[in-house]
Amino acid sequence: MESYIDKRPSWDQYFMKLANEVATRTTCLRRAVGAVVVKDRRILATGYNGVPSGLAHCAVTGCLRQELGVPSGQRHEICRGLHAEQNAIIQAARYGINIDGASIYINTQPCVVCAKMLINAGIREIIYQNPYPDELAMAMLQESGITLRVFDEPLD
Repeated sequence: MESYIDKRPSWDQYFMKLANEVATRTTCLRRAVGAVVVKDRRILATGYNGVPSGLAHCAVTGCLRQELGVPSGQRHEICRGLHAEQNAIIQAARYGINIDGASIYINTQPCVVCAKMLINAGIREIIYQNPYPDELAMAMLQESGITLRVFDEPLD
């Protein structure tokens, strides 16, 4: 007979499920991304992609990148929003939470801007679910020595 313990998700499944749930709060019209920063199996911070607090959401203002047909992974500077990883780092800083040495679960591979921030924030491991077209980000993360893992387990 299978017990409830046998049905529990692995830690990776648990935190990736949470990252996907966090992503449901997105205000981005193009992509729903969620991030969960974890240390010693404890959640330190979360973030999803969207505009800064108090500003009009993209559903109201529109998406300039979408209107211009900008491909994924390009022209981040014209986007009104912040990425999930950026918001997780900012949340930790705002509330005085040390994330040095932590892991981050993200349902999408980091872009180069986020990769540089994660390196300097002291993140030691990145677990991501979906690829993203940014070779420079991957090269920089590999050079940094951060452990990169692709999450490919079922979430059910």
